[in-house]
Amino acid sequence: MQPKAYVSGVAALLAVLLAGCTGGPSDDEDQDDPKPGDTTTAAAAPQPGKYRTLPEPCAAVSHGALDSLLPGVGQLTDEEQRERAYEGTATITYDTDRKVGCRWKAESATATDHLLVDFERVVSYDNAVSDDARATEIYLKKEEAADLPEPATPSSGSPESPDPTGSGTPDGSAAGPRPGQSGSGSAPGPGATGTPDAANSSGSGAPGTTPTALQPRTLDGLGDAAFLDDVLTDSKQRTVTVVFRTSNVVVTIQYDEQPATTTDVPSSEEMQDRARNLAGRLAGTFDD
Repeated sequence: MQPKAYVSGVAALLAVLLAGCTGGPSDDEDQDDPKPGDTTTAAAAPQPGKYRTLPEPCAAVSHGALDSLLPGVGQLTDEEQRERAYEGTATITYDTDRKVGCRWKAESATATDHLLVDFERVVSYDNAVSDDARATEIYLKKEEAADLPEPATPSSGSPESPDPTGSGTPDGSAAGPRPGQSGSGSAPGPGATGTPDAANSSGSGAPGTTPTALQPRTLDGLGDAAFLDDVLTDSKQRTVTVVFRTSNVVVTIQYDEQPATTTDVPSSEEMQDRARNLAGRLAGTFDD
Protein backbone atom coordinates (compact mmCIF):
# COMPACT_ATOMS: atom_id res chain seq x y z
CA MET A 1 0.00 0.00 0.00
CA GLN A 2 3.03 2.33 0.46
CA PRO A 3 3.49 3.02 -3.30
CA LYS A 4 -0.12 4.21 -3.54
CA ALA A 5 0.40 6.68 -0.71
CA TYR A 6 3.52 7.98 -2.48
CA VAL A 7 1.67 8.40 -5.81
CA SER A 8 -1.23 10.19 -4.19
CA GLY A 9 1.20 12.53 -2.44
CA VAL A 10 2.92 13.34 -5.76
CA ALA A 11 -0.47 13.90 -7.39
CA ALA A 12 -1.42 16.33 -4.66
CA LEU A 13 1.85 18.20 -5.09
CA LEU A 14 1.30 18.41 -8.86
CA ALA A 15 -2.21 19.75 -8.32
CA VAL A 16 -0.86 22.52 -6.12
CA LEU A 17 1.84 23.39 -8.65
CA LEU A 18 -0.66 23.43 -11.52
CA ALA A 19 -3.02 25.63 -9.56
CA GLY A 20 -0.18 28.05 -8.95
CA CYS A 21 0.71 28.10 -12.64
CA THR A 22 -2.86 28.65 -13.96
CA GLY A 23 -3.90 31.25 -11.40
CA GLY A 24 -2.88 34.82 -12.13
CA PRO A 25 -1.10 36.90 -9.52
CA SER A 26 -3.29 38.84 -7.14
CA ASP A 27 -2.99 42.57 -6.68
CA ASP A 28 -1.30 41.98 -3.31
CA GLU A 29 1.23 39.58 -4.81
CA ASP A 30 1.99 42.05 -7.58
CA GLN A 31 2.68 44.76 -5.04
CA ASP A 32 5.07 42.53 -3.09
CA ASP A 33 7.17 41.50 -6.08
CA PRO A 34 10.65 43.11 -5.85
CA LYS A 35 11.45 45.59 -8.58
CA PRO A 36 14.58 45.23 -10.69
CA GLY A 37 17.57 46.21 -8.58
CA ASP A 38 15.62 45.86 -5.31
CA THR A 39 17.85 43.92 -2.87
CA THR A 40 15.72 44.24 0.24
CA THR A 41 14.45 40.69 -0.06
CA ALA A 42 17.73 39.13 -1.23
CA ALA A 43 19.58 36.80 1.10
CA ALA A 44 22.34 38.44 3.06
CA ALA A 45 25.79 37.82 1.61
CA PRO A 46 28.13 35.66 3.72
CA GLN A 47 30.22 37.68 6.13
CA PRO A 48 33.99 37.86 5.59
CA GLY A 49 36.28 36.05 8.00
CA LYS A 50 37.28 37.61 11.27
CA TYR A 51 40.99 37.76 10.50
CA ARG A 52 42.56 39.84 7.72
CA THR A 53 46.22 39.26 8.62
CA LEU A 54 48.41 36.50 10.05
CA PRO A 55 50.99 36.51 12.89
CA GLU A 56 54.67 36.59 12.08
CA PRO A 57 55.29 32.83 12.44
CA CYS A 58 58.92 32.80 13.59
CA ALA A 59 58.04 35.26 16.36
CA ALA A 60 54.87 33.44 17.37
CA VAL A 61 56.62 30.94 19.67
CA SER A 62 58.34 32.30 22.77
CA HIS A 63 61.87 31.32 23.81
CA GLY A 64 60.44 29.62 26.89
CA ALA A 65 58.14 27.47 24.78
CA LEU A 66 61.01 26.56 22.46
CA ASP A 67 63.15 25.57 25.46
CA SER A 68 60.40 23.13 26.47
CA LEU A 69 59.73 21.75 22.99
CA LEU A 70 63.36 21.66 21.84
CA PRO A 71 65.60 20.84 24.83
CA GLY A 72 68.68 21.00 22.62
CA VAL A 73 68.32 24.78 22.26
CA GLY A 74 68.96 25.38 25.93
CA GLN A 75 72.00 23.12 25.82
CA LEU A 76 73.79 25.27 23.24
CA THR A 77 76.71 27.05 24.89
CA ASP A 78 77.40 29.37 21.98
CA GLU A 79 75.10 32.38 22.33
CA GLU A 80 75.08 33.12 18.60
CA GLN A 81 74.11 29.54 17.75
CA ARG A 82 71.38 29.62 20.39
CA GLU A 83 69.92 32.85 18.97
CA ARG A 84 69.88 31.36 15.46
CA ALA A 85 68.08 28.31 16.82
CA TYR A 86 65.48 30.54 18.46
CA GLU A 87 64.94 32.49 15.22
CA GLY A 88 63.85 29.45 13.24
CA THR A 89 63.51 29.30 9.45
CA ALA A 90 60.49 30.68 7.62
CA THR A 91 58.79 28.25 5.25
CA ILE A 92 58.54 29.11 1.57
CA THR A 93 55.36 30.99 0.75
CA TYR A 94 54.10 33.04 -2.17
CA ASP A 95 51.46 35.03 -0.30
CA THR A 96 52.26 36.04 3.26
CA ASP A 97 48.72 37.36 3.72
CA ARG A 98 47.33 33.87 3.15
CA LYS A 99 49.86 31.28 4.38
CA VAL A 100 52.99 31.51 6.53
CA GLY A 101 55.03 29.11 8.63
CA CYS A 102 58.26 28.57 10.54
CA ARG A 103 60.47 25.57 11.35
CA TRP A 104 62.83 24.98 14.25
CA LYS A 105 65.35 22.20 14.86
CA ALA A 106 67.55 21.35 17.82
CA GLU A 107 69.83 18.43 18.61
CA SER A 108 70.64 17.24 22.11
CA ALA A 109 72.65 14.35 23.46
CA THR A 110 69.56 12.14 23.54
CA ALA A 111 67.36 13.23 20.61
CA THR A 112 66.74 15.55 17.67
CA ASP A 113 63.55 17.61 17.83
CA HIS A 114 61.71 19.46 15.08
CA LEU A 115 58.84 21.92 15.30
CA LEU A 116 56.70 23.35 12.51
CA VAL A 117 54.04 26.02 13.01
CA ASP A 118 51.83 26.86 10.03
CA PHE A 119 49.12 29.53 9.72
CA GLU A 120 46.64 29.55 6.84
CA ARG A 121 44.14 32.37 6.40
CA VAL A 122 41.26 31.19 4.26
CA VAL A 123 39.44 33.49 1.87
CA SER A 124 36.40 32.30 -0.06
CA TYR A 125 35.98 33.72 -3.54
CA ASP A 126 32.48 32.28 -3.77
CA ASN A 127 29.84 34.88 -2.90
CA ALA A 128 27.60 32.10 -1.59
CA VAL A 129 30.23 30.62 0.78
CA SER A 130 31.70 32.46 3.76
CA ASP A 131 35.38 32.48 4.67
CA ASP A 132 34.58 30.54 7.85
CA ALA A 133 32.71 27.86 5.90
CA ARG A 134 35.61 27.44 3.49
CA ALA A 135 38.05 27.24 6.42
CA THR A 136 35.85 24.57 7.97
CA GLU A 137 36.10 22.54 4.76
CA ILE A 138 39.90 22.74 4.83
CA TYR A 139 40.02 21.80 8.52
CA LEU A 140 37.70 18.81 8.01
CA LYS A 141 39.85 17.53 5.15
CA LYS A 142 42.86 17.57 7.46
CA GLU A 143 40.90 15.77 10.18
CA GLU A 144 39.69 13.17 7.69
CA ALA A 145 43.23 12.62 6.41
CA ALA A 146 44.38 11.95 10.00
CA ASP A 147 41.94 9.01 10.12
CA LEU A 148 41.28 9.37 13.84
CA PRO A 149 39.96 6.29 15.66
CA GLU A 150 36.43 6.31 17.00
CA PRO A 151 36.50 7.89 20.48
CA ALA A 152 35.76 5.52 23.34
CA THR A 153 34.79 8.46 25.57
CA PRO A 154 33.65 12.05 24.92
CA SER A 155 36.42 13.86 23.06
CA SER A 156 37.86 16.17 25.66
CA GLY A 157 41.46 15.07 25.96
CA SER A 158 42.91 13.71 29.17
CA PRO A 159 40.57 13.63 32.17
CA GLU A 160 43.46 15.00 34.20
CA SER A 161 43.86 17.93 31.77
CA PRO A 162 40.51 19.72 31.64
CA ASP A 163 41.95 23.19 31.12
CA PRO A 164 40.70 24.89 27.93
CA THR A 165 44.18 25.61 26.65
CA GLY A 166 44.93 21.90 26.41
CA SER A 167 48.16 22.38 28.31
CA GLY A 168 47.93 19.29 30.46
CA THR A 169 47.87 21.11 33.79
CA PRO A 170 45.39 23.57 35.32
CA ASP A 171 47.96 26.37 35.48
CA GLY A 172 48.84 26.04 31.78
CA SER A 173 52.30 24.52 32.21
CA ALA A 174 53.39 21.40 30.40
CA ALA A 175 53.00 18.27 32.46
CA GLY A 176 55.56 15.52 32.82
CA PRO A 177 54.89 11.80 33.13
CA ARG A 178 52.44 10.73 35.81
CA PRO A 179 53.71 8.70 38.78
CA GLY A 180 54.67 5.21 37.71
CA GLN A 181 55.32 6.17 34.07
CA SER A 182 58.79 5.91 32.66
CA GLY A 183 58.57 8.68 30.08
CA SER A 184 60.96 8.58 27.13
CA GLY A 185 62.86 5.53 28.34
CA SER A 186 59.98 3.07 28.12
CA ALA A 187 59.90 0.43 25.44
CA PRO A 188 57.14 0.38 22.82
CA GLY A 189 54.48 -2.28 22.80
CA PRO A 190 53.91 -4.68 19.94
CA GLY A 191 52.53 -3.07 16.81
CA ALA A 192 54.49 0.20 17.01
CA THR A 193 54.62 0.52 13.24
CA GLY A 194 53.92 4.13 12.46
CA THR A 195 50.16 4.02 12.93
CA PRO A 196 48.10 5.93 15.49
CA ASP A 197 47.74 2.67 17.42
CA ALA A 198 51.41 3.00 18.32
CA ALA A 199 50.89 6.09 20.42
CA ASN A 200 51.61 4.46 23.76
CA SER A 201 55.01 4.92 25.35
CA SER A 202 53.84 6.25 28.66
CA GLY A 203 54.50 3.06 30.57
CA SER A 204 50.90 2.65 31.73
CA GLY A 205 48.42 0.00 30.72
CA ALA A 206 49.06 -3.36 29.12
CA PRO A 207 51.90 -3.69 26.61
CA GLY A 208 50.78 -2.70 23.12
CA THR A 209 47.75 -0.76 24.31
CA THR A 210 47.18 2.97 24.07
CA PRO A 211 45.53 4.75 27.00
CA THR A 212 42.30 6.33 25.83
CA ALA A 213 43.44 9.78 26.95
CA LEU A 214 46.51 9.58 24.66
CA GLN A 215 44.87 8.25 21.50
CA PRO A 216 44.55 10.49 18.45
CA ARG A 217 41.33 12.41 19.00
CA THR A 218 39.35 15.60 18.59
CA LEU A 219 39.95 18.26 21.23
CA ASP A 220 37.48 20.48 23.04
CA GLY A 221 38.14 24.05 24.18
CA LEU A 222 40.69 24.84 21.46
CA GLY A 223 39.53 27.27 18.79
CA ASP A 224 36.31 26.45 16.96
CA ALA A 225 37.42 22.88 16.22
CA ALA A 226 40.62 20.92 16.86
CA PHE A 227 42.19 17.47 16.72
CA LEU A 228 45.42 15.78 17.77
CA ASP A 229 47.26 13.01 15.94
CA ASP A 230 50.13 10.90 17.32
CA VAL A 231 52.21 8.57 15.17
CA LEU A 232 55.22 6.43 16.12
CA THR A 233 57.36 4.94 13.32
CA ASP A 234 59.48 1.81 13.27
CA SER A 235 62.57 3.98 13.78
CA LYS A 236 60.97 5.25 17.04
CA GLN A 237 60.38 8.75 15.67
CA ARG A 238 57.23 10.18 17.20
CA THR A 239 55.24 12.91 15.49
CA VAL A 240 52.48 14.76 17.34
CA THR A 241 50.27 17.01 15.23
CA VAL A 242 47.70 19.47 16.53
CA VAL A 243 45.40 21.25 14.08
CA PHE A 244 42.78 23.80 15.06
CA ARG A 245 40.52 26.31 13.34
CA THR A 246 39.61 29.73 14.68
CA SER A 247 37.21 31.59 12.40
CA ASN A 248 38.87 31.71 8.96
CA VAL A 249 42.38 30.69 10.10
CA VAL A 250 43.63 27.09 10.27
CA VAL A 251 46.69 26.50 12.48
CA THR A 252 48.87 23.39 12.23
CA ILE A 253 51.52 22.40 14.77
CA GLN A 254 53.79 19.47 13.91
CA TYR A 255 56.20 18.36 16.61
CA ASP A 256 58.48 15.36 16.18
CA GLU A 257 61.34 13.77 18.06
CA GLN A 258 63.89 11.22 16.90
CA PRO A 259 65.84 9.55 19.74
CA ALA A 260 69.58 9.13 19.40
CA THR A 261 69.18 5.38 19.92
CA THR A 262 66.38 3.04 18.86
CA THR A 263 66.11 1.67 22.38
CA ASP A 264 64.51 4.92 23.53
CA VAL A 265 60.94 5.91 22.68
CA PRO A 266 59.71 9.52 22.99
CA SER A 267 56.99 9.92 25.58
CA SER A 268 53.59 10.28 23.99
CA GLU A 269 52.19 12.05 27.04
CA GLU A 270 55.02 14.59 27.32
CA MET A 271 55.01 15.45 23.62
CA GLN A 272 51.23 15.75 23.47
CA ASP A 273 51.19 18.02 26.51
CA ARG A 274 53.85 20.28 25.02
CA ALA A 275 52.11 20.48 21.63
CA ARG A 276 48.71 21.15 23.20
CA ASN A 277 50.19 23.79 25.49
CA LEU A 278 51.66 25.59 22.47
CA ALA A 279 48.36 25.28 20.60
CA GLY A 280 46.52 26.86 23.52
CA ARG A 281 48.95 29.78 23.61
CA LEU A 282 48.66 30.36 19.85
CA ALA A 283 44.87 30.20 20.00
CA GLY A 284 44.98 32.79 22.80
CA THR A 285 46.87 35.24 20.58
CA PHE A 286 43.99 35.22 18.11
CA ASP A 287 41.54 36.08 20.89
CA ASP A 288 43.55 39.13 21.99
